[in-house]
Amino acid sequence: MEEKEIKILAIETSCDETAASVVKNGREVLSNVISSQIALHTLYGGVVPEIASRKHIEKINPVIEEALKQANVTLDDITAIAVTYGPGLVGALLVGVAEAKAIAYARKLPLIGVHHIEGHISANYIENKELEPPFMCLVVSGGHTHLVNVADYGRYEILGKTRDDAAGEAFDKVARAIGLGYPGGPKIEKAAREGNADAVFFPRAKVGDSPYDFSFSGVKSAVLNYINSCKMKDIPIVQADIAASFQKAVVEVLISHAISAAKETGAKKLAIAGGVSSNGVLREGMREACRKNGIEFYHPSPILCTDNAAMIGAAGYYEYLAGTRHGWDLNAIPNLKLGER
Repeated sequence: MEEKEIKILAIETSCDETAASVVKNGREVLSNVISSQIALHTLYGGVVPEIASRKHIEKINPVIEEALKQANVTLDDITAIAVTYGPGLVGALLVGVAEAKAIAYARKLPLIGVHHIEGHISANYIENKELEPPFMCLVVSGGHTHLVNVADYGRYEILGKTRDDAAGEAFDKVARAIGLGYPGGPKIEKAAREGNADAVFFPRAKVGDSPYDFSFSGVKSAVLNYINSCKMKDIPIVQADIAASFQKAVVEVLISHAISAAKETGAKKLAIAGGVSSNGVLREGMREACRKNGIEFYHPSPILCTDNAAMIGAAGYYEYLAGTRHGWDLNAIPNLKLGER
């Protein structure tokens, strides 16, 4: 007998992307529609939560309709609805959760709330069909920097996380300080290509009592202090050199923590996920470090690194198989911890 096809309609609205996707059997993406608000928030130098929520309300129905159309399916073909319910901006999350509950209720479909970081980790399953747990995963995005031991589908052990700024947040703040604007990650990477990464030495923070935790507020402050000192001494500020030197400091810490965690736990596979994982310097550095240490390296395509619904569909599939079901009381939880139900 042919195995039943499980098609998940997934919704993601945790920040400033309104996204919907249809994913078949966890790893085959039939559609992945993303409506980005970057141009809008660039005017303000960062995401404005109230504007993000209002835009989600405008875009969510057309985005879902387009996802169904591109997948060549109707709601009659859908097995379950998966939606990000945290962490993220509470107003933005509520739009997606309310939409998912409405569709699931009207169509009598199972409702599955998905953790946003679990989605980022699961993005690796889409293009790496052979990847299965256990593996180590470094999640680096605007709001999160986590080092996660993926013990099994839906089973996660956080080995390290940031004590202050996330890596992506530090990129945004430094980009603003050196006049590059928002979004910081891609702009710093581009500027850094023209710069000398050894021009300025910025600190690599270590958290004494926890070798796998991260801290990026120190390197951000060091960049701001360096800029102020240049201004006071009338030394020219070379944007590209600062970008390259800052990027090198952050990337070195991310790679060294991830590799040492993999070696210490005996992990033979290491994946990266989240918006910052599309950074080319991080990818190449991690690939080389994995090669030297005999570790298999995995990463999603850049489009699957930033917020999208395909990754929520992949995570939702494994939650569906595990029997995860949420009721109509499912709510947005802006500070949801990984592994919580």
